[in-house]
Amino acid sequence: MSMIVRPWVLAAIVAFGAAAGGCATNPVTGKSDVVMMSEAQEIELGRKAHPQVLQQYGRYADEELQAYVSDLGRRIAAASHRPGLEFTFTVLDSEEINAFALPGGYVYITRGIMAYLNSEAELAAVLGHEIGHVTARHSVRQQSGAAAAGIGATVIGILTGSGDLANVANMAGTALVRGYGRDMELEADSIGATYLARLGYDPEAMIDVVRLLKNQEMLELQLARQEGREPRVYHGLFSTHPDNDTRLREVVASAGTAGAGAKLPDGRDAYLKRIDGLPLGASREQGVVRGSRFYHGTLGITLAFPTGWVVQNLPTKVVGHTPQKDAVLQVSAAAPPQGVQPRELLAKTLAGVPLAAAEPIEVNGLRGYTAVARDVALPWGNRGPARYAVVYYNGLAYLFMGATRLNAAMDATDPLFLSSIKTFRRLRENEFKFAEPNRIRLVRAGPGTRIETLAARSPIEKYPVERLRLLNDLYPDREPAPGTWLKVVQ
Repeated sequence: MSMIVRPWVLAAIVAFGAAAGGCATNPVTGKSDVVMMSEAQEIELGRKAHPQVLQQYGRYADEELQAYVSDLGRRIAAASHRPGLEFTFTVLDSEEINAFALPGGYVYITRGIMAYLNSEAELAAVLGHEIGHVTARHSVRQQSGAAAAGIGATVIGILTGSGDLANVANMAGTALVRGYGRDMELEADSIGATYLARLGYDPEAMIDVVRLLKNQEMLELQLARQEGREPRVYHGLFSTHPDNDTRLREVVASAGTAGAGAKLPDGRDAYLKRIDGLPLGASREQGVVRGSRFYHGTLGITLAFPTGWVVQNLPTKVVGHTPQKDAVLQVSAAAPPQGVQPRELLAKTLAGVPLAAAEPIEVNGLRGYTAVARDVALPWGNRGPARYAVVYYNGLAYLFMGATRLNAAMDATDPLFLSSIKTFRRLRENEFKFAEPNRIRLVRAGPGTRIETLAARSPIEKYPVERLRLLNDLYPDREPAPGTWLKVVQ
């Protein structure tokens, strides 16, 4: 199908290029940059994408921690090259090791990366790096550099707001999040280190962050290979340069000359007390996987996947699959339209698809409906049959889908799908404790405290010694100094 671009849209593109294209003074370097977007349009782009970021990741429900990060971020922003820009700082409810910024001053940091930081100075280094991307207008410069190739999708999308023509969330929330060029990342580190010095923090905190995140990345890559998933690593220069990189050390050293004279302590103890109780892994609001069973305390539900399957708790669904990834069962939830019954909802979901074995089901006292769809798109890119079921509970419709890579294996595996679907039920009172996540807790190291001893009592299943050392910046083989606060997991 061809896409017809209306004449008024083409005229608007020309007008937009004439009005917004041209040179602008870079707030950081003072040099002229060729850009295709005004500051007002930059802010508007971030404003539009912000709700979609929150929908994708979720906002971490700890207002004290949110306020702490926002206060520190605003202090850094006030000392930046764009002090008049209104910044927004958000802690995301994600275990990913990440931080990123959208155009116009929207800065995000995950609780996942905060678990590995060990001082307020290190938190300031991460925030300063992301603020540096904003103050140097890296997203605008990156977009302008690609304008010749992407002006159709980008500009038409801004002018029309059409998701079909240009997905703003994808452009701002994916392309930018995945990283800029190495030079821009180094520049962001240089800018961030300068902001650290202006506030009185030691710019060397930037090097500390690089070191601890590189160590975390090495173990994460190993875990991801074993579990057959994508690694969760930081997107920026922290993940591409080692802590002994010559250029990085040069820009951090030069940033020291920007200091105001007074030196602040690194704020280690104060920071650690702020993250005492922070979930490590999934949060209660996201649900917790224990073995082959999924627990969600907020929703009050539990579900068992077949024994031996790999269970992944993703932002929008829970997915279980065989180790060979040749069979999958996934479940998602959404509020059904008012007055629509399970049978109607399943029919709407599979509109136009031939159904077989369609029948009402009762799952542990909960009403639902199930059927086998004869021909649907499968996760492997082919088409074939899949088991579907809808179960209603507490105002939500839980939609299940089970499928096999080989269509011929569906008949043999379908009873397993049905068996798992029928384990879905309300949480019992004595099971809510299983829905509580593992959390970071603080202990004071004594003269005989050893990481291996702490790891033996930890609920961390894989590499507990290495994980505890990473959390406390003691990797690969150091032991804690007596009297220091340590992060443990309980």
